[in-house]
Amino acid sequence: MNAPAASQLSDRPDALRAEAETEAARLPALLARADHLAGAVLLGDHGRRRAGLGDDFWQYRPAQMGDSRRLIDHRRSARGDQEFVREREWQIAQSVMLWVDQGASMRFASTPDLPTKADRARLLGLACAILLVRGGERVGLTGTSLPPRRGTAQILRLAEMFTTDTHTDYAPPEHRAMIPSARAVFISDFMGDVEEVKLALTKAADRGVRGVLLHLLDPSEESFPFRGRTIFQSMGGSLTHETLKAGELKGRYLSRLADRKAELSALCALTGWQYGMHRTDASAQSALLWLYRALDTGSLK
Repeated sequence: MNAPAASQLSDRPDALRAEAETEAARLPALLARADHLAGAVLLGDHGRRRAGLGDDFWQYRPAQMGDSRRLIDHRRSARGDQEFVREREWQIAQSVMLWVDQGASMRFASTPDLPTKADRARLLGLACAILLVRGGERVGLTGTSLPPRRGTAQILRLAEMFTTDTHTDYAPPEHRAMIPSARAVFISDFMGDVEEVKLALTKAADRGVRGVLLHLLDPSEESFPFRGRTIFQSMGGSLTHETLKAGELKGRYLSRLADRKAELSALCALTGWQYGMHRTDASAQSALLWLYRALDTGSLK
């Protein structure tokens, strides 16, 4: 069932209040689940930590040709015949920009026991933001609505914006205001116009922005279990197709889906991004761990 238009709600204060209360109730639940999920991922497992300027000790390493004498740790070196350098952890904050698809197509779930794609995408996006902020990074949204910042207040702003849906079937990736040399995360079912994705990643690459594209699907969208008379309707209601022999469409559908995956993967390889697949019947924790590790600077070269 489609949500009533905003103009209709404005004429019905009781309905407007009910929808506002429903939206507000989603916020603490999303925050709690995202915080719990983020807590399950060990910060020490993340590869973004690297040697550089900072105050926190990271590791000792053997001295190399070209190292300044002032970098030698004489106490550690005195334990043996080899000289060691005391390295500190890199503490220059990285800006990471998120785009989580808010289109109507993301509100699909094939069975009541599965989360919608939107619910899983928001959970992963917010949990990833929590981990990044805890690691000292600046996190925000692509576009101009929420520039990257640090702190708990930024997480609250992200959670609030993630609970807002759009009414169009497919939302194009936002590519405005990309910060040069930043990192980005795009999470979507990528069922819409692939040319919009090409434009966004090309614009990002032009500004030295690399990132991770997480392709998120419901299991039925990968298996196409439909048979006989079936009515296919987009979540926004703009597209409808009825067939008496749904099974005959399976081969063509799966072929087109495979083509879309291959196209997205090739596009990521061309622009220096990483491509990943996730289904809503799989573990959210495993997806978050992959996503978090994929943001490692070394893996995005």
